[in-house]
Amino acid sequence: MISLDYILEALETGETTSEALTLEALDRARDPAGEGGRAFLSLYEEAAPVVARASDMVREAGVPQGPLAGLPISIKDLFDVRGEVTKAGSRVLEDAEPAADDAPVVKRLRAAGAVLVGRTNMTEFAFSGLGLNPHYGTPLNPYDRETGRIPGGSSSGAAVSVTDGMAVAAIGSDTGGSVRIPAAMCGLTGFKPTARRVPTTGAAPLSWSLDSVGALAPTVACCTLLDSVLAGEEPSPLPRVSIEGLRLAVSQTLLLDGLDETVARSFGRAARLIADAGARLFETPLEPFGEIASANSLGGFPGAESYAWHRPLIVGRSDEYDPRVAARITRGAEQSAADFLDLQAFRKDLVGRVERELSAFDAVICPTVPVVPPELAPLEEDDELFAKTNLLVLRNPTAVNMMDGCAISIPCHRLGDPPVGLMLFAPAMHDRRLLAVARAVERVLAPLREE
Repeated sequence: MISLDYILEALETGETTSEALTLEALDRARDPAGEGGRAFLSLYEEAAPVVARASDMVREAGVPQGPLAGLPISIKDLFDVRGEVTKAGSRVLEDAEPAADDAPVVKRLRAAGAVLVGRTNMTEFAFSGLGLNPHYGTPLNPYDRETGRIPGGSSSGAAVSVTDGMAVAAIGSDTGGSVRIPAAMCGLTGFKPTARRVPTTGAAPLSWSLDSVGALAPTVACCTLLDSVLAGEEPSPLPRVSIEGLRLAVSQTLLLDGLDETVARSFGRAARLIADAGARLFETPLEPFGEIASANSLGGFPGAESYAWHRPLIVGRSDEYDPRVAARITRGAEQSAADFLDLQAFRKDLVGRVERELSAFDAVICPTVPVVPPELAPLEEDDELFAKTNLLVLRNPTAVNMMDGCAISIPCHRLGDPPVGLMLFAPAMHDRRLLAVARAVERVLAPLREE
């Protein structure tokens, strides 16, 4: 995978063209031997080459373009595109009215010059961290494809579209880790911004309280560029941050529990490299994280808020849903108004307590996901295993959504090893600082990717 900066430079120098990049991406997506048929729910086979050629012509004319000019980028199937039905990975919405307008993030991508290559597959209605979709199939993780492992979700097709060269970057959503989990499991970088920075209008909701929109791409710099576009900000250099002297917290509550051997080894090696480079690591309680599971015992925000949105549909058409998704949505009916108000009060208190505890640190580090990508087949066959694995995979990323924070997952495994992500996170609106810290950490971990 090649960084966006490198591709943009190659476009500028004439080493390649947007049309060539786009046609190659579409060819890969159409390859019957590849994962394109499961990674994409629709391809813009006619429109994308036209947009790419137009970008090339404008560039040849010397006219300034947007920061993503000519880059083939995929978008998750839950974003509205004018004139198209937003299915959100489901069969239930196939007969819905087409979108009257582009979602704001789609408008911003177009205005920045991106070439949209297609809409990517996802867990139905984004309601799982594993990426399985019984309606359209599950794209296989690029690691150990012969065995067949999950890509992570819910932005499953988004991750595979990038790893397999069907897009140079992807846009997904993150309610409890749906950008960071597939990034970690597929060896990519994934950034979840502070939710309020990027509009979620025009995106099929899972939880209005927790939903956010972020990018999956090869590097921190790639995610930084994409984030600026999604947030409607002018791209600008990040502040320079040295690894030396950084104060990084390591939570002793929840986030290091139950790591498999591979994740524990990769995270431990990464932490040592970071400390050896001059950062200071502090074991930190962060006890409020231990209270999240109990607070969410009735289904949490996704249960209540998804039920409110789906209620008109699911009452008469529940048999058309993925049964595992339908079960999680209908749990929302168990919450009373008082339960929901208690949950809101808990979250407000948690945010305050965590932010006070993190005020002395530049970021927290932990494994993004406690396990390497599990095999797909057993999860398809066993509901109990699915539920247990889903909760485990969502556990660490969800803590950040509950605290209204920003977070990034970067690869921390050795080249050739099973993919493992290292997550850095910080309180709300510390996004630019966090990205700068992540870039410094990424440099320290770079030798692992070159061995």
